[in-house]
Amino acid sequence: MTPASYPCPRPSDPGAPEYALAFDRGQAVRLLIIPALFDEGHKLRRLCVEVMRRLDGSGVDSFLPDLPGTNESTADLTGLTLADWASAMTAAADHFRATHVLAVRGGGLIVPPGLPGWCYGPVKGSSLLRTMLRARVLSAREAGREESGEGLLVEAQEHGIELAGYRLGAGMVQHLQAAQPATLAEIAQDVVGGSPLWLRAEPDYAPSQADALAAYLTMAVRA
Repeated sequence: MTPASYPCPRPSDPGAPEYALAFDRGQAVRLLIIPALFDEGHKLRRLCVEVMRRLDGSGVDSFLPDLPGTNESTADLTGLTLADWASAMTAAADHFRATHVLAVRGGGLIVPPGLPGWCYGPVKGSSLLRTMLRARVLSAREAGREESGEGLLVEAQEHGIELAGYRLGAGMVQHLQAAQPATLAEIAQDVVGGSPLWLRAEPDYAPSQADALAAYLTMAVRA
């Protein structure tokens, strides 16, 4: 595994590099992994990396790009929308010469067009938004404040909002509310086994799930 970068067409600084993790041996099959979004991205990152390790052993190259405004990115997340993230993933697919794509959870909302592939645990943007709003309401209640999901959503659509440690602009919230996952083949949880890692309270790792997901993808890309 090596650190890599790709030129990102973000609005504020077109062509600025964003980081990625890469297992690149120049193989014919090259899988772009679009990470889960927001807090789910943290919970599923190790799973993605471990799947990449296993794919490398099977002769499949893989690439996990950072989204602008997350991790080590210098982009301002508040000025970005799902359309910007989708453009970034298209740029990453082109740069790494991806032949296939695996979108994880909300990553299915920002899939580059034209690539064959799969979505693990696809989710609507509105569902992701509701989950983050619910978590904020519960956190506020524990701190002795009363907030309502409906009121927060109205505020978020007009002025933006901070959810799960991310400051989202109104444009991001509006896009999330309407976004539907791409029509890729779905990888259901029973293929991976166990309970979904995104439902756990803290980031976790299950080697058996990485084994199962990597085995499925290895067969699928060669079918």
